[in-house]
Amino acid sequence: MNLSFFDQFMSPYLLGIPLILISLLFPTLLFPSPGNRWITNRVSTLQSWFICMITKQLMIPLNKKGHKWALILSSLMVFLLTINLLGLLPYTFTPTTQLSMNLALAFPLWLATLLTGLRNQPSASLGHLLPEGTPTPLIPALIMIETTSLLIRPLALGVRLTANLTAGHLLIQLI
Repeated sequence: MNLSFFDQFMSPYLLGIPLILISLLFPTLLFPSPGNRWITNRVSTLQSWFICMITKQLMIPLNKKGHKWALILSSLMVFLLTINLLGLLPYTFTPTTQLSMNLALAFPLWLATLLTGLRNQPSASLGHLLPEGTPTPLIPALIMIETTSLLIRPLALGVRLTANLTAGHLLIQLI
């Protein structure tokens, strides 16, 4: 059998069904479903405790106004944790090693933080485009450079994350 190092990133199939679909649908069994009572057994109690601990750990460094991000950050954390754990199953791969998934998660979150900063503190947000003490002739060039670096940031971070994950998986496979 002739395999390359990058075959590990191909989506595996079982009976014509991509296993990534099964691995993405499986976590829905892990999340609590509403019933007559929210906490009805040990499993849903454990799920609620786990989500509460994640939320508490995420919100410690934020002030009270930042707690409105608790739901989206906790959901994102549980989602990433579940997907990465499911990548440990045999014959599956971790979707976060794909550039498309990293960019699909990075761009909306980057845009949300950028727009929130511009809405709540416009002068401080725009102040980051020009370092303090810049000579007057350099101001237009520095503003263009800083704006370009700000707009490229989600792409650069997504590519770096994907490259690091891919390099880690290749290193593990080589060892």
